[in-house]
Amino acid sequence: MNAVVSEEAGAGGGAAAAAAAVTLEELRKKMADFARERDWEQYHSPRNLLLALVGEVGELSEIFQWKGEVPKGLPGWEERETEHLGEELADVLLYLVRLSDMCGVDLGKAALRKIDLNARKYPAGPGCRPSKKGAHCSDDTGDRRDDCGDVVAVVRADEIKEEHAS
Repeated sequence: MNAVVSEEAGAGGGAAAAAAAVTLEELRKKMADFARERDWEQYHSPRNLLLALVGEVGELSEIFQWKGEVPKGLPGWEERETEHLGEELADVLLYLVRLSDMCGVDLGKAALRKIDLNARKYPAGPGCRPSKKGAHCSDDTGDRRDDCGDVVAVVRADEIKEEHAS
């Protein structure tokens, strides 16, 4: 979670992968230096960075807007399309790293904490299935649990009809 690996590293593996790995801390420092060298720090308030990040997410969304469902690996995409996608993903990542730095949040630690929280909120196992509202899990008692682990009351439609009829 603390490293971002370039496309070349992912494909090449070995020593090339190790040399191409970039930590979030390295990105944070590079972004801070970049802004300082251009005297842009004065403009990098959390609000301004968030708005810039939202704009970049919009540009990223445009790439997929008319493509329909896109399978993993982007089969059929031209090299220039994949390169453009990488540029927009990088813009989103860099603004996110800069925003977290300006807010004093260790992004790597926050991400690892969130993964842990999600693992507890959405436990893996055969009793869990995704839904529109989150994971719904059944325990050994047959009770259904919502995505927060609370027991959900399951009421059948015929029970509701009986209640209103009386």
